[in-house]
Amino acid sequence: MDEQNETNTRSNRLERKIGLTLALFAAILAVVDLGGGKFGDDEIIGTNEKASLYQWYQSKSIKQSIIEQEIQLLKGLLDAGAVTPEGQSALTQQLARAEQSAERYDMEKREILLGSAAVGPSQQVLEVDGKKGQIIGTQPWEQQLKTLGLAGDKFDLATLWLQIALVFGAISLILNSEKLKMSFYYALVIGSLIGTGFGIQAFQIALSAPSEQPATVAVNR
Repeated sequence: MDEQNETNTRSNRLERKIGLTLALFAAILAVVDLGGGKFGDDEIIGTNEKASLYQWYQSKSIKQSIIEQEIQLLKGLLDAGAVTPEGQSALTQQLARAEQSAERYDMEKREILLGSAAVGPSQQVLEVDGKKGQIIGTQPWEQQLKTLGLAGDKFDLATLWLQIALVFGAISLILNSEKLKMSFYYALVIGSLIGTGFGIQAFQIALSAPSEQPATVAVNR
């Protein structure tokens, strides 16, 4: 009878131990899921911002192409002498304005690609909500998205290992054999530690991504 009581006591202790371990790593899984969802949303926002910036860049390119065609036309008229001397002054002024516009489009496109911080205050020409220096740029966004994508892969691995480990833990609770119970318990611990390691890596990678959020740009500018 004493031996049976000792066995039951040992079994109860083991089950409590398994239950506590399951609760601990289930909480870690919840944190990993929360982090994966949060940084996954950041990746979606970044993708949308990058697409918006590329559309803005294309808009500037189209406008610059029109201006450059105007410059060629004006230069052709001046070189051919097709304008009266009285009209040459006005045409020359128009040409100068067009060349300034083309140069400005070059600066704007560069700022869209590299970001306001990269081009420096002297080269910042774009304004968002009346303020300069607000553009992150497509290249910084690409780097951030690359980082968040790598973090997302780590979050997926962490979630997979933790979920599998919790399944092992649940199986260990319903087994009667103490040896099998301990084997699945060890599988629970090992799998959960691996998943936790991936989760820590995921958070480290995600938090290393730039945190600045640019103002939303308008394509029709």
